[in-house]
Parts: sequence; C-alpha cells; structure tokens
Amino acid sequence: MNRIGDRIVEPAGEARVAAQADVVVVGGGPAGMSAALAAARNGAKVALLERYNHLGGLASGGMVLVLDDMWDSHHEEISVRGTCMTMIERLAKLKLATFPRQHEWGELPESYRRWARWGTFDFHSHKTPYPICFAASFDPDGWKRVSLEWVEELGIQLRLHSWFSRALVEDGRIKGVICETKAGREAILGDIVIDATGDLDVAASAAAPYVKGSYIMTTVFRLGGVDTDAAERFEFGEPAVFADLDKQAKKMIGGSWAHWWLKTPLPGVVWCNCPHMPGLDGLKVEDLTRAEIQGRKHIAKLLDYVRGHMPGFEHCYLVDVAPQTGVRQTRLLTGEYVLNKEDLAQRTRFADAVARGRDYTVPYRTMLPKQVENLLVAGRHYSATPAAQKISREIPPCMAMGEAAGVAAAMALDSGVSVRDIDVKLLQQKLRAQGADPGDQSGPNPDVPSIVRQDHDLELIE
Repeated sequence: MNRIGDRIVEPAGEARVAAQADVVVVGGGPAGMSAALAAARNGAKVALLERYNHLGGLASGGMVLVLDDMWDSHHEEISVRGTCMTMIERLAKLKLATFPRQHEWGELPESYRRWARWGTFDFHSHKTPYPICFAASFDPDGWKRVSLEWVEELGIQLRLHSWFSRALVEDGRIKGVICETKAGREAILGDIVIDATGDLDVAASAAAPYVKGSYIMTTVFRLGGVDTDAAERFEFGEPAVFADLDKQAKKMIGGSWAHWWLKTPLPGVVWCNCPHMPGLDGLKVEDLTRAEIQGRKHIAKLLDYVRGHMPGFEHCYLVDVAPQTGVRQTRLLTGEYVLNKEDLAQRTRFADAVARGRDYTVPYRTMLPKQVENLLVAGRHYSATPAAQKISREIPPCMAMGEAAGVAAAMALDSGVSVRDIDVKLLQQKLRAQGADPGDQSGPNPDVPSIVRQDHDLELIE
C-alpha cells in the first residue's frame, strides 16, 4: 500500500467489457427507466444500469408514493403524459394506483374530503382548502413489478447491482462507463450515455461543469394497522382537537409537509413522507448515515405518540422504512441553459421545450452538458439553479425529461449526429406523436386521457 498523506495511491487497474449498446442509461429511477424505455421503443439497443436490486429509484425504493407536479393550474389540465401516464394506467389495472377522475377536479368540498388524504390536491394553490387536481397514489412494489415487466418487454439489457464508478471519455466524447460489481470492475460501452443518477455522477466524472446544492433529506416510512376511516372522521369531525394533536405529531417527527400521513392503495397502510432533516449533504457517507440513524429515532417517537393519542392509530405498527434515503438535491448540471426561478414563475415557453412540469416547461438545452459530447442528463440533477430545482424536481417531470432524452438519443443514432445537433423540432413532433407533451404548444391540450374520464371503465380503488 502506497500512502501519501490522507490519500492511497492505487495501481492502474482493468475492467472486463461486460456489455455494449447503442445507448447506456446509468440509473434506473423514474428518469432513467423512462429514458431506457423511450430509446428502446425508438429502435436503439439499450443497456440500463442500476445500483440497487430494483427499478424506480425514489418512486419505489425511496417510497415517494404520490405522482404530483403534473397538473397545470392555469389550463387546469394534465401536463405530464407519455410514459408517466402509461405507468399510472398499468398500476391502476393491478389496483395498485388510484387517482381522482376528471369530474372530481376543482374546489368541491366533497372531492376534498374524499381525496385530501390521498395527496391528490394542488398544494401550490393559495386557496383553502386546496383544490383537487390530477395526481396519483401508488404502491412501491407495484412500481418495481411494472418496471421490470416493461423493461423485459422491450428487450432492454438490464444490469442491476452495478454501482457506477467513472465515465470513459476520449477526446471530449463519452464512450461508456465503469461499474463496480460483485464480479469486479466492469465496462459498459455505448455510443450515447444518459446520466440519470440523480446526483450527476456520470457528468461530474466526465468533467462537465456543475454546482452543488442542498435541501432537506427524508427517511420515508409506512405504517400499517391504521383505521383510516376513523382517522378521517376525527379530522373532519373534531377539527380543533385534531389540529392540536396533529401539530404535536409534526413536532415529534421533526418536520413534515402539511399532511404527515397519506393513504395508499393498500388498505390500512399509510405513507409518511417525513421526517425532514435539513443541513445534510447527500454526497457524504457521514451525513447519509446520520440521516438513517436520526430518522429512525424520530419515527420511533412518533409511533409511540400516535398510538396513545391519535384516533385510528391505536393499533398501528411500522411496516418499513424506505431502503433508499430521500435525497432531493446534490450536484446540479451547469448545462447549455440553466433554468432559473424566474423562468418557472413566468411560465416561460421555450422554443426547444421537451418536457412539462406543473406550470413550467424544460428546454432541451438544460439536458446538454458543456464540454462533453454524446452525454445527456435527465432527472432532478438537470441544469437548473438550486432555487429552481427545489420546485421542479418531482417525479413526473423527471420522467418526461427521461423520455425526451431517450427519443433524442435514438434520433442522434439514426441521423449520425451528436445529441447536441439533433433537430429539436423533430424531437418535439416525435414526443407528441408518442403520447408525450414536450411543452412546445402555447395553448391547452384539447383532450383528456381516457383513464381519468368519468366514462372510462377502468376499475379504481374506492
């Protein structure tokens, strides 16, 4: 061992070439899975790499169990479609997703009472109570099942348990990646690489410029044995008493959103998107470890409290804590365009828009790193200021970015150009033709997806 100060000098190693593909997607979360599916649908040979034993990232492993930020409050329409809507439909057919129908959207007291504890409301609204909008509650293992089936259907080469190590770059062009595995170091080669790691691991390794940000971290968990009917009767029947107990519960958990628990498609099982822990760095082992320890202490205190004080929770128990820590912001790409908070507030419509979120669009340039060719970035680590990313990092728009990246990669391969030089207008046309909404149109969408219409015969969870 050759040690110099606080560093160990390692000998040059080697890696077995384990796979070669047209498109290599690193990260099997919502953005990465969407990118892989889109590239494969458009004729590319795809390799999808994931460090965990499942697909879905923070949607499944992180148990972020509501798909929101896909509602345009100005046009009162669904703004994220394509792969995200298809995922919701597949889950709903398994009775593992539920959502309000079109006739239930809006400021209807009966709709709010029915849907508030599903989390399907416009939480950015200034109205009280929040208007019900389109969002979907889903089951995390359902997401894992659908993802694996979908990837298999399209013949994607899936490589789980593959931990990204470094990017392979020659003359400013990415050629593939190195992964650490139980079998040793492995090289996955590809003509185009999509960084969907969430933390910009690939682009940072390839020397693309970036900034660092920080936001709250969360150890999400689920409780079972909850009488949700009794809990809701108490909430709406004795609002003053409920408000006091709910305030104490939030103090006990150490911080949460407006609702610290929400219903899930599994009867008696509720989702708790808390505790929130600020001041931790999602790139530091010490802070990630601290989050797990601190989070479980908060959870234990809350469990003891609600069993003794909250109607409906008398017999509750801890089902599980999410296997993936809820990291929201670390590295952010400094790409060809950096989306800022004003862009979001002003609802800027970009000529090169390829994805929509709630009330905003995402330009293709935010997915293009500087200085590195044939590398695309899709997900919460895209090119945005830290302030803008905090309000544009939800799962549905990340899926829309991934879908755009996958189609763009296939187009670049077909035309023999770099991903930087594709015809973005054609990309927009292809996305719209395939059911997505790139955000290039200034007016509202004329149609409502069939799965949310009242006359659709899909049986939902009641």
